[in-house]
Amino acid sequence: MSSELVRRRSGCGRRIAVLALLAACLGPAASHARVYLSVDEALRLVFPGCAIEHPTVYLTEEQLARARRLADGPVQDAIVRPYRARCDGKPGGVAYLDIHRVRTLPETLMVAVAPDGRLRRVEVLSFREPPEYKPRGPWYRLFDGHALDERLRLERDIPIVAGATLSSQATEKAVRRVLAIDQVLREASAAEKGKSPK
Repeated sequence: MSSELVRRRSGCGRRIAVLALLAACLGPAASHARVYLSVDEALRLVFPGCAIEHPTVYLTEEQLARARRLADGPVQDAIVRPYRARCDGKPGGVAYLDIHRVRTLPETLMVAVAPDGRLRRVEVLSFREPPEYKPRGPWYRLFDGHALDERLRLERDIPIVAGATLSSQATEKAVRRVLAIDQVLREASAAEKGKSPK
């Protein structure tokens, strides 16, 4: 066997060993990862037949501070990418993606808000923790119709799910964060309209 062939085989063996090691390390996390809905699928579910705009909005420091107070929690990103729906020519609501860590791995929620600022729907797009840590679908429907107030708290109107405490907490924080951002944006839009000439 030529020395070149030996080098090639040993190099291939090292690559296989590295890939096997990566698979062993990443395998458990990768096996739990699950995508439930794409963004487009979730938008069609929440806003069927509606036209969607997807602008980029930049929050000011004052708006960020207000959103944090309203959410009673962290709001870190000043760049917001809302999905604004128009249904039959009228505002149909706004959806936001919220990506956050549950325990050690990320989850992506789509949180949709009705034109009156109440929560319209929460959809899980992806969940990378073990599936037993994810609450069942009916639990997410308990958020529907809620405003950003003190009733929108775990152990008040929303029960904690046994065995999925961290997921419950992460969802509550995400929903409050989205409703706070939406309220700040609606206030800014109302102020801007107030400044516009009649």
